[in-house]
Parts: sequence; C-alpha cells; structure tokens
Amino acid sequence: MPESHYPEIRALGLFSGMADAHFQSLMRGAYVQNFPPQIELIGEGEPSDFLHVVLSGSVDLFSTWNGRDTSLATVRPISTFILAATIRNAPYLMSARTLEKSRIVLIPSQDVRAIFDVDGIFARAIVTELARCYRAVIKSQKDLKLRTSLERLANYLLRQQKRAGGGASFELDVEKRRLASVLGMTPENLSRAFKGLQPYGVAVDGTRISIGDQADLEGFARPNPLIDDFST
Repeated sequence: MPESHYPEIRALGLFSGMADAHFQSLMRGAYVQNFPPQIELIGEGEPSDFLHVVLSGSVDLFSTWNGRDTSLATVRPISTFILAATIRNAPYLMSARTLEKSRIVLIPSQDVRAIFDVDGIFARAIVTELARCYRAVIKSQKDLKLRTSLERLANYLLRQQKRAGGGASFELDVEKRRLASVLGMTPENLSRAFKGLQPYGVAVDGTRISIGDQADLEGFARPNPLIDDFST
C-alpha cells in the first residue's frame, strides 16, 4: 500500500497510539483498493479475512433473511468495519456493499490479531472501539423498541439536521428506501410518517427537508442523549 495513505489511517483512534514498528507491520500486509458503487465487499457468514478501513466513499452494512433484507448502518470516512469479527476470528454477521465509488484499505485480520497480542495501547484502543460500537447498538435498539415510527423519524431528522450544520433546511444523507430500512419501516410507512410530521413543521421536497417550527418538532420528538447522542 502506498505510504501516502499512512497518515490518514494513523490518525484513526484505533491506530494513533500504537508503536510505530507495529503500525508499519500492519501496513506491510495491507493494500488499498478502489471499488465502484454497489459492489458487495463481504457477505455475512463468510470468514473475517480482513479489517476494512473506509478512506473515501460510503459503505452500507446490511443483512438478509428469508427473502428480506435490511440496512443496519452506513460507514463513512475515515472509519473501520467490521472489527468484532476480526478480533474474534468469527464469521461476519453482516454483509457490506459500496453505496458510491469508494477507496478502502484491507488489513489482514490475522495481522490485526497478532499485533493485538503484543501492543497494549492498540489492544486498549480496540476495546474502546468495541465498547463504543456496543453502546451504539444499545441506543439503536432503544430507538427501535421505545419509540413509534413517527418518533423515530422525527429524532432521525433532528440528528441529521445537527450533522448537516443545524440549519432549518438540509439534505437527507441516504435515499428514502434505505432510510425506511434503517428506521425499521416499509417505504410506504415512511411516506406516511413524513406526512404525519407536517403538523410539526416538517416539509419534504425530494431529499430536501425543511423544519419550519424547531421547538414544535423537538417538543414532539423529545430527543434523549442516552438514545440519540452516539458520541457518548
């Protein structure tokens, strides 16, 4: 892999504190590859041969069962997936596909496990990352099980508004069909949910969302940092 990619990988919390020699050892076995949109990178049930680092583009993590599929998360630069399978040397529980042209680093899982055994700082960083992912899963479960579909959509829009800079008008970061899947709805239910938020000042024009009454929407959604703040 070209050394020009090293600094952006090294800047990740997962790799930033580890010994230089161990980082160099990881990078010697790694390579970077460009993928076009809608390419399946890994399949659930397959052995976890590589830890992936997304340098550019975006990746959809999804799962299928009995003829149905659901989107579970979107991975954006610069971040890794799927770390738990790599550390446990276990099959992937999710599949992954590119949503757009993406540049991805592949690090052999056996190399990651070998450095985990000898680099304490790297091992602690991995435990911290896995704890963060675990807490994110708990928050997602709370969102799904404690809120109605209308409340889930309202809180998603407030989170996306914050990510987009906080303005009254912003773009959705995913297509509506994927958004419905992430929120545990059918596309038809999502359409009805958008209409259900109109009395709270939400207007929709394609992927453009406008919030006309911030206080009214927040009063209905009742955002909770123990559900909605994925940074804690």
